[in-house]
Amino acid sequence: MTTRAREARRDAVIGVDMGTTATKAVAYTVDGTQIASASQGYPLEEPHPGHAVQDPDLILGAVYQCVREVVAEIGADRVAGLSFSSAMHSLLALDAQLRPITSVVTWADTRAAAQAERVRASSGGLALHRRTGTPIHPMSPLTKLIWFREQEPRIRQDAAIWAGVKDWVLLRMCGALVVDHSLASCSGLMDIHRLAWDDEALSLAGIRAEQLPELVPTTTVLDSLTEEGAAATGLPLSTPVVVGAGDGPLANLGVGAVRPGVAACSIGTSGALRVAVDRPAVDPRGGVFCYALTESRWVIGGAINNGGVTLDWVRSEIAGGHDISAAELLDAASTVPAGSGGLLMLPYLLSERAPHWSSIARGSYIGLTRAHRTEHLVRAAVEGVALQLALVLQSMRAADLEIDEIRATGGVMRHPLWQQTLADAFGSPIGLLEGQEGSSYGAALLGMEALGLVESIDVAAQHLPVDRTVRPHPGDAAVYAALLPLFDELYEALLPTHTRLRRLAPSLPISF
Repeated sequence: MTTRAREARRDAVIGVDMGTTATKAVAYTVDGTQIASASQGYPLEEPHPGHAVQDPDLILGAVYQCVREVVAEIGADRVAGLSFSSAMHSLLALDAQLRPITSVVTWADTRAAAQAERVRASSGGLALHRRTGTPIHPMSPLTKLIWFREQEPRIRQDAAIWAGVKDWVLLRMCGALVVDHSLASCSGLMDIHRLAWDDEALSLAGIRAEQLPELVPTTTVLDSLTEEGAAATGLPLSTPVVVGAGDGPLANLGVGAVRPGVAACSIGTSGALRVAVDRPAVDPRGGVFCYALTESRWVIGGAINNGGVTLDWVRSEIAGGHDISAAELLDAASTVPAGSGGLLMLPYLLSERAPHWSSIARGSYIGLTRAHRTEHLVRAAVEGVALQLALVLQSMRAADLEIDEIRATGGVMRHPLWQQTLADAFGSPIGLLEGQEGSSYGAALLGMEALGLVESIDVAAQHLPVDRTVRPHPGDAAVYAALLPLFDELYEALLPTHTRLRRLAPSLPISF
């Protein structure tokens, strides 16, 4: 085969999505066709209460294995390049030889709860949020760094560099220590309006700018692999690698929600609602985040901790466990009218994020009577998740965002009750997409633009049409519109109780 013929076959970009519990590598051609995929899981370890960490070597190994499997299937001569997506808010300390001296501290780690509450309540907390785009929350690297400064002075002293897990993987694969504007914008350390490290945030964290990777655009191309990276993946040393972005912004790209006014809602274990805009902004109350996709495209929205996990808990602990399927539970709950007979569930089983951004909240049923049955409890759980996302939507609109289309994806969205409840709680039609790969496809599309294979990431909207639209039922939408203010007020009303319970928690063990 001639050199020209071989170059003509370089028609695939591999999107590498480094998630919380697994990495997936998926190869796509420029028309959006998926031609190969591989995935590899790894544990999320919780060695102490509030800690949620991972072994960086396991994640690197998963990246290598997934890429190697895809390359073996399609052939190295078809690979135009790699492009990365990563779970956001991770933190990893490296020593002077750039070796990890901590585990990867993930977004799910809540050990910095006290530090986050203190900074958030300070006079400059809201201004810091609006300047950096990142809510003051235990998930953010900023609050994690404050925790290390206060609780682990030895690690702080030995740490030469503080990086995210993708930064470290790219260091091993490509020999460059860089962080993209997307992941930097969800660190709490970067001024999103200047695309530079924020002096006040660095001071709070107790670090210098030199201890962080170099800031680069998400479309930055690293021109070669290291010998280790090439050997581990089966790719030539000359393979280009696009730095990529955070999985949240790339999920919008992966479902075609890339133009202003089109929001992406995803509900899996957790949930999120995000809309793309052309400039950074945060609402006056600080209810939303603002993260970069590219230098001219930003994503504003909010993530919730409690999505499908809420129904999983109800099924396991209330509704008979494995004796009944989730679909059967939802079918029964569908016979209950909207509003669950006056029963509200605050679904804060894993505390909560948007739009209040506090780790103090806990779950509860409000309005429970003897007349309520299991199907009421199930429907109230679904409604609680939908109402929480409706609060996020409310905050997004408070940030002067025009939202004229909502696209919904996620495992739970296969059932009609989830679909209809979400449309009714939003008071807006939702478009459903089937078969999309979310962040891995978003990473591949971003890589295609960076490598000059497509003119713009706007092709995502053309490749990903809506399959079906669910419209709200006017009567049920009116019920949820009336319940939403009550649902919102309950958070504030119960906050003092949850705060006191938190103080008592050490004397109230949950295990027996």
